[in-house]
Amino acid sequence: MAQAIHIGVIGAGTVGGGVVSILQGNCGLIEQRLGVPMQLRRVADSNPATLAALGLPEGVATHDGFAVVNDPDVHVVVELVGGDGIARELTLAAFAAGKHVVTANKALVATHGEELFSAANKAGVQYMFEAAVGGGIPILRAMRESFTGDRIESMLGIINGTANYILTRMTDNGEAFGPVLADAQALGYAEADPTYDIDGIDTAHKLALLVGMAFGGQVGLDDIHTEGIRGIEPVDLDYAKAFGCKVKLLAIAKAHQDGSIEARVHPTMVDQSRLIAQVDGVFNAVAVTGDRVGETLFYGQGAGAMATGSAVVGDLVAVARDIRTGSRDRVPPMAFQADQRSPLTIRPMAQIESLYYLRLTVVDEPGVLADISGLFGQHQISIARVIQEGQSSESVALVIMTHRAREQNLRQALAEIEALNCVTAPTTVIRVESDDA
Repeated sequence: MAQAIHIGVIGAGTVGGGVVSILQGNCGLIEQRLGVPMQLRRVADSNPATLAALGLPEGVATHDGFAVVNDPDVHVVVELVGGDGIARELTLAAFAAGKHVVTANKALVATHGEELFSAANKAGVQYMFEAAVGGGIPILRAMRESFTGDRIESMLGIINGTANYILTRMTDNGEAFGPVLADAQALGYAEADPTYDIDGIDTAHKLALLVGMAFGGQVGLDDIHTEGIRGIEPVDLDYAKAFGCKVKLLAIAKAHQDGSIEARVHPTMVDQSRLIAQVDGVFNAVAVTGDRVGETLFYGQGAGAMATGSAVVGDLVAVARDIRTGSRDRVPPMAFQADQRSPLTIRPMAQIESLYYLRLTVVDEPGVLADISGLFGQHQISIARVIQEGQSSESVALVIMTHRAREQNLRQALAEIEALNCVTAPTTVIRVESDDA
């Protein structure tokens, strides 16, 4: 039995710095809970200034990630490099060296998870990634363990703090997307290249992991319909308020009786009375509904040094406990036993059903609404509510909320509607997550 658990950290940036701070600052508390000390053995980063700022003991800092992997005294490697290039190489090398790995790298796990799970199993080590989804929210541990007796019916998640911060500012202050994004970058809430965050790609990576755990299968990123928030305008958020809703970038997963799964990421109007609609700023939340437990909500900080670092340390303690007791494979990494997992059938976007918010730009003349509603009717789309601006010599907004309709029917109707001479601009479409009432 190990007298101390030695940790090696690769990547000492924001999250890595948080992990180091927690391991150093709360070392006594961790030892009380674990039963033995958890000690930093090596910390690697390519930036000397980053390492110097951590105040590490002599001999702990290194510029070479593989020096951490190959250190015989390191029991667990923390991979916080990011991306799926060198991070994958370091992870596979750590497994080959017989070391457990903990990561916050959602892109790596979502893209190469099956390969890495197999390699870890072959090496007899663990691969843990709680921090990959929701920062400090223990949502993956809940999916693996707490919901074991439940059939998951649906999940709704706000799991990208950057997008949520931008939408919150736009909603509360009526600000345009561009200036808010620039502020988010200045405040450190958005990267210099914010593509993954604002185009929904980061959210899709996280949803892939949640779907795999919830429904016991494998899902490819290409199977997840993904839209971002670039096209959302303040006027749409104002109309959302008129309908008693807020707009959030949601990760949505739903199980159907035929065995197919919905897995999609897009801006969504949500009734403002729902708890998840009240999650603002950089905070994250995931609502999970099980057939026995009912609806649950997990809420907390979705990013940052301490929140994400806390999730990493939680995984480190879980691995350390298994090292101490000689346990292995106590909890499968994706919640289901490996031989019980297979590719999931993802329902095509054309077949999903939703309520829809539509903002059309039309010429202000008699008969326009009748022409448009007639085409909707031909495609089995029922209109629930209409907001039409006052008279104008130019184009005006025609805002429509539909009853529940099939996506394919809506797209076919809009193709015909936008071909009308009275429609002067592309239509803004936002799906609505609500009962059809």
